[in-house]
Amino acid sequence: MSFAVSVQSHFSIKPLKRTQFKNPSPRTLLLSSCFESRSASSYLRLKERTCLVSKPGLVYKYRQKLQAGIGAGGEFADSGEVTDSVASDELESFSWSSVILPFIFPALGGLLFGYDIGATSGATLSLQSPALSGTTWFNFSPVQLGLVVSGSLYGALLGSISVYGVADFLGRRRELIIAAVLYLLGSLITGCAPDLNVLLVGRLLYGFGIGLAMHGAPLYIAETCPSQIRGTLISLKELFIVLGILLGFSVGSFQIDVVGGWRYMYGFGTPVAILMGLGMWSLPASPRWLLLRAVQGKGPLQEYKEKAMLALSKLRGRPPGDKISEKLVDDAYLSVKTAYEDEKSGGNFLEVFQGPNLKALTIGGGLVLFQQITGQPSVLYYAGSILQTAGFSAAADATRVSVIIGVFKLLMTWVAVAKVDDLGRRPLLIGGVSGIALSLFLLSAYYKFLGGFPLVAVGALLLYVGCYQISFGPISWLMVSEIFPLRTRGRGISLAVLANFGSNAIVTFAFSPLKEFLGAENLFLLFGGIALISLLFVILVVPETKGLSLEEIESKILKK
Repeated sequence: MSFAVSVQSHFSIKPLKRTQFKNPSPRTLLLSSCFESRSASSYLRLKERTCLVSKPGLVYKYRQKLQAGIGAGGEFADSGEVTDSVASDELESFSWSSVILPFIFPALGGLLFGYDIGATSGATLSLQSPALSGTTWFNFSPVQLGLVVSGSLYGALLGSISVYGVADFLGRRRELIIAAVLYLLGSLITGCAPDLNVLLVGRLLYGFGIGLAMHGAPLYIAETCPSQIRGTLISLKELFIVLGILLGFSVGSFQIDVVGGWRYMYGFGTPVAILMGLGMWSLPASPRWLLLRAVQGKGPLQEYKEKAMLALSKLRGRPPGDKISEKLVDDAYLSVKTAYEDEKSGGNFLEVFQGPNLKALTIGGGLVLFQQITGQPSVLYYAGSILQTAGFSAAADATRVSVIIGVFKLLMTWVAVAKVDDLGRRPLLIGGVSGIALSLFLLSAYYKFLGGFPLVAVGALLLYVGCYQISFGPISWLMVSEIFPLRTRGRGISLAVLANFGSNAIVTFAFSPLKEFLGAENLFLLFGGIALISLLFVILVVPETKGLSLEEIESKILKK
């Protein structure tokens, strides 16, 4: 493929040996060959296009870097699929003020997911307190407590399953509006629940909203933001989840001494859900989704292209139907059409379980499974309870220490973002999982014979959270986004999401009954043993993908 290119000042031009090419074109800069490499962090992918360009007497290597988000793919992504972006050499001009609202309102869906994790930690203490619950049904069995804590996760699992078949019909905007409504209903019903059954219904509805939001938010952000900042915004969306956890811990700390404080903890999501819903209502549909509907033959092509142009103009704060939006929509239509046609020829569902795809599923699925069964959801959801039994007998003390853990989690998230491309995936995974195992053994030792040293429990929790945030937390999903071949990536990632939510719900539900049956010291010993198995899995099975393109991962790792 040859076409003329202009070399601008921001490109990196390096001369190569003349002997590498014979008879270079004497008149014009021609693209002789072009190949791509991608270096991906846990939240940001820089796609580097390297082209060999010839002019009289010399051959130049031209490099151009483009950002592509990984949380929901690139220019075209659907139903949880991560795809490579199709970008032009000319980057889109934009103002930061025009991209803030299309990012903030979808990201609130992630914040509300994180908030539920943090708030539940304090709410379980309030719910079970005879003096503070404000109810006559505070005496929960371990199974009932497990259902309260994991109810939202079962809802999220159902939501992620149900949305797969209707995502194209709903579109990202309507999907997020429905998620906001479910968040609102879940918060209100849970906060006003007159008995345990109604409380569980509220938890399930809230979780259903989580399932929709976790699917729709990254897609809307990826499809509406300029390509050069997509990775940055996707990473900030993930950060919103951590901020939500910290917010939940903080609200729990303030409301823990209030009678019926759990109602305020769960009800606090109401105004945020209203803001999210109104915000999404004010935003246009994703231009990419509108073009996808046109490609799918759901309406007249010209009508959908005009809607996409108006949507993009509104998103960028430009006059309706401006020339820049028209050109971008025309380019996007071609990339959407190509990607859709490639997807249609992607084979059958069972292909995920065959050959290199099975190897990818083993690596990706194994990581997200071990991410959960090493106790991660239990440590976060039950942080307040763990701290109470570890010496901080007052609920207020336990929730305040939980806030410290939330701040530490936020800081370690930044460490992971900064270092994953420098150090690589395997070193962070091996070091982090080793720390997770050590922290779990420390928690077991505290309950067994170090009961007089409550700081051991606090230190172990901080060690666990810190090591998780530099290993399983971000890198599992990074590996999932990289490891699947393009042909089966959408289906592979969908299976990984289901495995994540399913194992998360099971571990969270089982924690309280297992703690009652085995005792805390033996339960954390069990989690520590699983962590050692996961460390062995990382060492023996998980490859290093740092610096490899997606094509190289498939050829050098999966097809060995």
